[in-house]
Amino acid sequence: MLTGKQKRYLRSLAHHLNPIFQVGKGGVNDQLIRHIDEAIEVRELIKISILNNNEGDRNEIAQDLASGSQSELVQVIGKTIVLYKESREHKQIELPRS
Repeated sequence: MLTGKQKRYLRSLAHHLNPIFQVGKGGVNDQLIRHIDEAIEVRELIKISILNNNEGDRNEIAQDLASGSQSELVQVIGKTIVLYKESREHKQIELPRS
């Protein structure tokens, strides 16, 4: 579980990132979650955008993606989701202590 200070730090790092995945009208599926899981292992922090043709609730989509990839939900802002998961092999981000 991330503290408020850690989430603020991760949000500041994510600000300059571009979304690498998009959730369209197909919604969240196993294939999307598998790709997110692979990407987050390498990058640790990723952005995902929700397309306008998706009718689902953005907060539910964010929770589904976070739980499916066993990552932490950092932020949902507009139609952008930020996820974080500490990498086992490619650790790059050092979180501040609480």
